Amino acid sequence: MTQIVAPSRRPQSWAALAALGIVYGDLGTSPLYTLETVVQAMGGRFTAESALGVLSLIVWTLILTVSIKYCLFVMRADNQGEGGILALMSLVGANAFAGRAKALTVMGLVGAALIYGDGVITPAISVLSALEGVNVVTSALKPYVMPMAVGVLVIFFAVQRFGTAKIGGAFGPIMLVWFLVIGALGLLGVVQHPVVLAAIDPRHAILFLAHGGATGFLVLGGVFLCITGAEALYADMGHFGAGPIRLSWYAVVLPALLLSYAGQTGLLIQKGVISGNPFFQLAPTWTVYPLVALATVATIIASQSIITGSFSMTRQAMQLGWLPGFAIRQTSDRVYGQIYVPTVNWLMMIATIGVTIAFGSSDRLAGAYGTAVSTTMLLTTGLLFVAMVKVWRWPLLISAPVAGLFLIVDTGFFSANLLKIADGGWLPLTFGMAVFFVMITWRSGVDAVRASLTQASEAPQKFMADLTAGRIPRVEGTAIFLTRTQQNIPPLLIDHVKHMGALHRNVVALSVAFEETPRIADDERGSCELIADGIWRVALRFGFIEIPDLPTALKSLKTLDPSIDVDHAVYFASRDLVAPGPVHHSPLTQLRLTLFAFLYRNAVKAVDRFSLPRCDVVEIAREIEV
Repeated sequence: MTQIVAPSRRPQSWAALAALGIVYGDLGTSPLYTLETVVQAMGGRFTAESALGVLSLIVWTLILTVSIKYCLFVMRADNQGEGGILALMSLVGANAFAGRAKALTVMGLVGAALIYGDGVITPAISVLSALEGVNVVTSALKPYVMPMAVGVLVIFFAVQRFGTAKIGGAFGPIMLVWFLVIGALGLLGVVQHPVVLAAIDPRHAILFLAHGGATGFLVLGGVFLCITGAEALYADMGHFGAGPIRLSWYAVVLPALLLSYAGQTGLLIQKGVISGNPFFQLAPTWTVYPLVALATVATIIASQSIITGSFSMTRQAMQLGWLPGFAIRQTSDRVYGQIYVPTVNWLMMIATIGVTIAFGSSDRLAGAYGTAVSTTMLLTTGLLFVAMVKVWRWPLLISAPVAGLFLIVDTGFFSANLLKIADGGWLPLTFGMAVFFVMITWRSGVDAVRASLTQASEAPQKFMADLTAGRIPRVEGTAIFLTRTQQNIPPLLIDHVKHMGALHRNVVALSVAFEETPRIADDERGSCELIADGIWRVALRFGFIEIPDLPTALKSLKTLDPSIDVDHAVYFASRDLVAPGPVHHSPLTQLRLTLFAFLYRNAVKAVDRFSLPRCDVVEIAREIEV
């Protein structure tokens, strides 16, 4: 297998350009639907003061949440260069559903699960909002917008198996063109209505909320859509580093977004009464079709970002023990982040297309968008506070006010998005909670299997006595037994000898552990210990973003005895069948047992997960009662 290496340190300007496509696709396309949602909440009627109040809310939301919270604070909480809420959860020492860390673990898992809900809606609302731009020119194509969006999404998910390594280099330049275009259109609107510059005064936002009543609260839910892609800044740190991501934000993305929103606000002030999407109405009529084409490409890139993030998060959850093993394909021989998870891809495609057909338009879908993201942002703030105190060792006099400010902002948006639950906000929340239920079911089920295996097998002491007395025949060759337990003599090895009546001359009891750090250095990869005549206990360690290759790792293990022939070894792995034990279970427990048995039965095989030679793997089926 080709060695997968971390991204090399490219020039910061190149990385900043690439970050425009990978990191800022979602944030960058939010002007397509944010003010359209606000227009609906306001009933299409604006005064100069209400328009300035909305723009001021957007400006200060971008500054406080993205420029300050994520760029300056959250991105500082990296786990050896890696970001994302699961990496943050591991950073603060929470990866167990028990003890003091249970609450923090729940926060991290719920936040991660809700990102899947966001990942289902983001492609749907982005592509729909882009294609709906043709309605500004003609209503004749309106019935075809949803079918066209479905077609685009089918093609989009179908090409995921090829990876983004070849086309990824074009993402940055295309998004740069996108930001330049929306910035130029916005600047045109600002020049025509310079009064919008007054929105930099936060008093306009405060007065709008103070006098807006229930409408102001609804508008706040729409304003939140301008930052729905902010989590990508943190999640994609491992690809580019904090410096390039911050550079592209402050130099390109933030100015372009501010100009776009300001220009659209100028249009609101000019018209007073408006319907439809102000983004496309801001553009000259002759530019609408090219703008729709550019917007469609930009939204596909935005969708690619969230899908890639879902693949990466699935791998992290697998390695940390919260999801069953999925088949993962590396689509680049140089960049570890370029992976493809078929099962996740097709499940998200089915869900996304279903959502697109069910809602049919971006304005209806906006009601479902934001609830999951706002919840994740609130949970990220809670974990960030723990990192401030526990990891950075900040005094409470500093950490409490900083986290408190972010908490006030996040709570406001979270509360506003709760009003969307009846209009579709239940969808991503339900999807996320289903993923969370799968996560905790998988972890508790695996723990129960390990406990059952430890108790059910013949005592290792008797095996060792028989081995020492020469009562176990030895045959030539090397056998490697994969085990989940930490016992020197694993149950799988004992059961093998019990049924076969013999043992190979050289035997390795191999366990694999995934640590709460992104990568493990080669000199710390594993340990080897001789525990009996011709029997070694080997423990290999991998980081939670690494794809394990056991034959390569074993051959590079310096402490491994040279008599062990890894190239011609036979690998033994278990293929266990889970069955309920004799104890009576409640209906909920029975449901979880059934779900776990299904997941366990369909989890990826060891030969695929650990890059084992297919012709040299023997799987032993066992029934395990839990």
